[in-house]
Amino acid sequence: MKFFKKSLVFVGAILVGFGGLIIFDNVSQYSAYEEEIEVDTTSIKFVAPPNPTMLFGMVVDGLNVNNAEVKRNQRFSDLLDGYYVDGKAMRLLATVPRNVFDFRKVAAHKKYTILAEPDSTNSARALIYEASPIDYYVFHFSDTLIVESCQRQTSIVERSVAAEIKSNLSETIEAMDITPELTNGFVDIFAWQVDFQRLQKGDKFKLIYTERQVEGRTVGIESIDAIYFEHFGAGLYAFPFEQSEGVDYFDENGKSLRKALLKYPIEFTRISSRFNPHRFHPVAKVFRAHNGTDFAAPTGTPIRSAGDGIVLEAQYKGGNGNYVKIRHNGTYTTQYLHMSKIGNGVRPGVRVRQGQTIGFVGSTGLANGPHLCYRFWKNGVQVDALKVQLPAAEPVRDNERAAFEAVKEKLAKRLDAIEFPNAPTEVAVASN
Repeated sequence: MKFFKKSLVFVGAILVGFGGLIIFDNVSQYSAYEEEIEVDTTSIKFVAPPNPTMLFGMVVDGLNVNNAEVKRNQRFSDLLDGYYVDGKAMRLLATVPRNVFDFRKVAAHKKYTILAEPDSTNSARALIYEASPIDYYVFHFSDTLIVESCQRQTSIVERSVAAEIKSNLSETIEAMDITPELTNGFVDIFAWQVDFQRLQKGDKFKLIYTERQVEGRTVGIESIDAIYFEHFGAGLYAFPFEQSEGVDYFDENGKSLRKALLKYPIEFTRISSRFNPHRFHPVAKVFRAHNGTDFAAPTGTPIRSAGDGIVLEAQYKGGNGNYVKIRHNGTYTTQYLHMSKIGNGVRPGVRVRQGQTIGFVGSTGLANGPHLCYRFWKNGVQVDALKVQLPAAEPVRDNERAAFEAVKEKLAKRLDAIEFPNAPTEVAVASN
């Protein structure tokens, strides 16, 4: 009998080993020939294991996740202070070629993340540097070094907005929460038709545009597809149309809205001082002609060339501070003063393109705060850059007129279908 009990226990153990489950309350009361016990499986609950936490394509469960921003003057190696990295991996960092990762381009305010082991040495498993909202680099640390260049998945979304200006464009833009990139594109298209610094209450506009998104966040404007602007009661349209030299914007009559030069040399901002031959200088404390237009902007704001041209001067000089002067053709020359820094590669004799960054806003020279003093010459005489009359680009050609009319009709119907908001707010805005 003892042998039989031991045999049953042995058999039970084997069955358990094969995944079976048998419970023996009293071995002596059962034999190997009894009927099988029925088990109510409906009362058994199966709990699925939790999904792993993923970040930058890696499982981060059990790791310390530390998010931060690059501080001014920090080098890449400084980001790893306080973490342990294998000596071999650290030495290999110095051998990473620039076409894989250029350590010189590590910039302040860029985001980075360090994944570390929760141990006493705070061992870094990986560092992720976000070069842009789309592009990021993963540095894997172990007994060696692996560098991955990655991109977030993006989506293209078409949007439309409509707004009525109750006070000024700046407040309207802020209420709409649209990107500076879209604002600048919109302003550049109508810059020579509308003085955006002197809009009136009741002006309205509609925009159809396409943007690129990452995880629901706007990371760039792909295109501005159509605009309607109602200014002083008159309606203005802008329709994109491609002729032989690429996409340009035209009004409803097929006239080009583009001029040879941009009207605004920096992102749309406040004009702090206009062209004035009898201005009282705020620093020199004397009446002195101000033969330029001052744009107030934060230090470091990019300054762009108003048009294609050749750099005549790029240097530091007296009251001008750091400045750049560009000859665009035999008629027009522009100058940009008080820069905090002249752009890389911008020097006399170099050709620059319209919209190219040539320097950054500062307060060098005779200036009492960060701003850009923009000066404009026509046939060797300084004139008001905001009032100069420039020739327009080529209109829609006769052989392209039918195609343009078809594009215009389609886009005009879409603009007309967008309703202006009726909300009695300080800045009325509608979007979808």
